[in-house]
Amino acid sequence: MNSLNAKAALLSVLLFLLVLGIWHVATSSSGADAGLAGMTAEQAEYARMTGKDPAAARSGGFPTLAQMGATVWGHLSNPFYDNGPNDKGIAIQLAHSLGRVALGFLLACALAIPLGFVIGMSPLVHRALDPFIQVLKPISPLAWMPLALYTIKDSAISGIFVIFICSVWPMLVNTAFGVASVRRDWLNVARTLEVPPLRRAFQVILPAAAPTILTGMRISMGIAWLVIVAAEMLVGGTGIGYFVWNEWNNLSLTNVIFAIGLIGVVGMLLDLAFSRLQKAVTYVE
Repeated sequence: MNSLNAKAALLSVLLFLLVLGIWHVATSSSGADAGLAGMTAEQAEYARMTGKDPAAARSGGFPTLAQMGATVWGHLSNPFYDNGPNDKGIAIQLAHSLGRVALGFLLACALAIPLGFVIGMSPLVHRALDPFIQVLKPISPLAWMPLALYTIKDSAISGIFVIFICSVWPMLVNTAFGVASVRRDWLNVARTLEVPPLRRAFQVILPAAAPTILTGMRISMGIAWLVIVAAEMLVGGTGIGYFVWNEWNNLSLTNVIFAIGLIGVVGMLLDLAFSRLQKAVTYVE
């Protein structure tokens, strides 16, 4: 297994270096002369003053590795600065997004897990609520945004509501499935021993259904992190999604690419955390 992991890591590094090599070759051809071609000294100076460096205007304006390296270092070397509403450090923007995701996700857990227990333990409740779940589950979370903005009238709370509504369904469905799939033998033994319902739920059903519940939570977190970026683009203000949209409006492609990479890394770390937690509660029958 260690040999396989080492080979996989080596292959990943080689693929990453290959991508960097292709990027370098694609963006370094013709150098700065391509951006300055056909421009007078006055035009070039005006372009620099307006933030449009003609040296960066190559390969359709795609940044070079050197430009990306300078951008990454600039963000990571001072991630907590705050120069006003539209100029905050990347750590502050990321903290706003993670805070919204955490709050919406926890609210979804508070509703979905207990309700999933009830649905999984009661065939009557399952049949009664299943049509509503099947109708509401396929609705895109962003489709709720106009209704949330109209009723709540607060963009920050509306973003949290969108995270909540997109996180509920995977947790609800997986919790109900995990509870309903608990082995009947274990439940029959608990009834024979006259275990109280509340104790049976926490000591028999919950440990057995925990891996499935964590799977639902892992899926919900992935969806929530996807949705928060789009939601912040719509509502504005702060957050990594707003940062991407604001930098695009500023024509700063290097900042957009940096934010995209950061979103991917944070999403991977969140998924890894839930993967470790899922393995911790998984048992061998």
